Amino acid sequence: FKELAGSRPLSELRTAEEAAANVSGPVSEADGQVNEGEVHPDAAEQMQKPLTAGSTEAEGLEKYVAIREELYKKAKELDSKIIGFETAIRRPYFHVRPLNVAELENWHNYLDFIEREGDFNKVVKLYERCLIACANYPEYWIRYVLCMEASGSMDLANNALVRATQVFVKRQPEIHLFAARFKEQNGDIEGAQAAYHLVHSEISPGLLEAIIKHANMEWRLGKLEDAFSLYEQAIAIEKGKEHSQTLPMLFAQYSRFSYLVSGNAKKAREILTGALDHVQLSKPFLEALIHFETILPPPRQIDYLQSLVDKFISPNSDGSAADKEDLSSIFLEFLSLFDDVQSIKKAEDRHAKLFLPHRPMSELRKRHAEEFLSSDKTKLVKSYSGAPSPGQSLMGAYPNAQNQWPAGYGAQPQTWPPTTQAQAQAQAQPWTSGYSQ
Repeated sequence: FKELAGSRPLSELRTAEEAAANVSGPVSEADGQVNEGEVHPDAAEQMQKPLTAGSTEAEGLEKYVAIREELYKKAKELDSKIIGFETAIRRPYFHVRPLNVAELENWHNYLDFIEREGDFNKVVKLYERCLIACANYPEYWIRYVLCMEASGSMDLANNALVRATQVFVKRQPEIHLFAARFKEQNGDIEGAQAAYHLVHSEISPGLLEAIIKHANMEWRLGKLEDAFSLYEQAIAIEKGKEHSQTLPMLFAQYSRFSYLVSGNAKKAREILTGALDHVQLSKPFLEALIHFETILPPPRQIDYLQSLVDKFISPNSDGSAADKEDLSSIFLEFLSLFDDVQSIKKAEDRHAKLFLPHRPMSELRKRHAEEFLSSDKTKLVKSYSGAPSPGQSLMGAYPNAQNQWPAGYGAQPQTWPPTTQAQAQAQAQPWTSGYSQ
């Protein structure tokens, strides 16, 4: 660029915007573009200042080149910071196949870095680039919306949310639940209700998270009966399904919600009692039942819970051995808080009888082997902890051993008997005298 600038007049180097700025004075920072690239605001202002009457062509050219050189240095500095992120982007285009974890993490790290830099235009451009490759991931759309909201750009936030919910991830309930909460926070109650109803009716009917969040919103709005109605409608729909996995947790959540918002313990217990006519006993349902009983006021229905737990953990009932043992342990903890010592002992004996004898022998053998190896390692450490180091004498290692050498042996110099001249010649010439003849 310096070579080009040295062979051209300044009027040919300036863009049309810069030439107009030189005539009419400084313009806004948004118009400060050079060679279709981004210009730092400070540099843009410097380029847009008209030359004084006394300045010569050479001075103007020198100033112009200096500003361009400063822009080049800043661009190189930024490039050195983002080169690692850019290199890790293996698929910048859209594809239906999922991205690997490394690429997803790289996009998050790249966005974190650009957001810390504080350049809003760069942030928007990088999000738009990211959402080409990550269009099928609601987490990036949610992050984009929240970032724009935090920046005060609600138009961009709403635009991104519309694209996500109506085009790119419209079949994923996560984005609609986020949209409902986002709209509620911004005062669009009808929009939030519409988002929840869309999930209930089309996107994911019977989704427990959507029912809970929608009911909680209606409760916050002061519409308690509408919140109850949501649970009751969802329960009625799930009753018509065969082997519904959601129905037990719906009953448990409805009972808990009813007690927490209205304080009616009787109604809460009636909901759970009625649930047993429609659901099969399972670990999640009974666990929810036990934990819910801990928050209800006394008297607690310990005997009733005991009968349900006994029925579930009996050898003839359905359910895995691990689930039965876990539930029995949970119930033991419940009894230790709210029952007497005799009941606790009875439950502990039953737990030991049902589960402890049936532990697999492989587990016991493995534990025995680990203990054996651990003890052997301890023995080895003890055996070699007293061994002398390479630089340590044996006498130092065994201080109690008797010295078998004469006293003062180690202090005496090592001397050899004197050697005569004939012996020296004989040692130097080991062959007989006739050998060389």
